Parts: sequence; structure tokens; C-alpha cells
Amino acid sequence: MTIDGECFCGEISYSVSGPLRDARSCHCSRCRKAFSSQASAYAVVDPEHFKWKSGENLLTLYQNQYGFGLQFCKVCGSTLCGTFNGQVHGVTLGCINGDPKIEIGRHIFVGSKAKWEVMPNDVLQYDEAAPDDTQLSDQ
Repeated sequence: MTIDGECFCGEISYSVSGPLRDARSCHCSRCRKAFSSQASAYAVVDPEHFKWKSGENLLTLYQNQYGFGLQFCKVCGSTLCGTFNGQVHGVTLGCINGDPKIEIGRHIFVGSKAKWEVMPNDVLQYDEAAPDDTQLSDQ
């Protein structure tokens, strides 16, 4: 199964030839700003399964001091993917075309969610990073 995605203006597109995994939504203040939303929606990919199809020259990168980054479209501003140490780490679920055949499995950093956000009672939530997300606590 190939998963395709693109930015809002359609100038940048990509494909993922392997499965998405570990879909999560982060509710920290930084993700709210980066995604212009109450939270992020993100799934991990293996870098060797990810390929830019068009518009790679229109990407811009923000990277923090820990090696985590986000790549955006310079034209429309869509956040397309996350990076770690220069390699694609995962994709934003909002930019995927069609059904990615994955669901968000957990909500992280709910302890710092926006005061106006109401969380459903029946979702897996962590006040900070999930126990197996040790590298995420450094973001």
C-alpha cells in the first residue's frame, strides 16, 4: 500500500511505501503553535519508505537544538512532516490524501493542553510523554 500526501496548495507531494505507525496527537503549547490547532496529528514512518514526489525545492525547515524539526511548504505554510537529525521521522496526518489506515492511539502532553480544549473521556491520555516516548520529552 502506498500512501500519498500533499500540502494545501498542492505544490509539494510525497509518497510513503511502507506502513505508518505510532499515530499520536500532542497537545503541548509548541505543537499548538506549529500546527495552528489544538494539537498535532502525526504518525511515524521509516525514512527509507518516504519519498518526495514534487516540490521538494519549496520546503523550508525549522529544527530545534535537539535535532527535531518540521518541514513546511514555503508557498502555503502546510506542515508536512517531522524530521529528526535531518531525516524524515513522520508525517502529519492532515496532509495525507485518502484513508491512511491508522488511528491516533494516544494523546500526549494533555497536562499542558489549551484551557479551551475539552478532551473526550475514552481516549488514551498522558499528562506528559507516554512511557515509551523518551526522546519526545526533549522537544
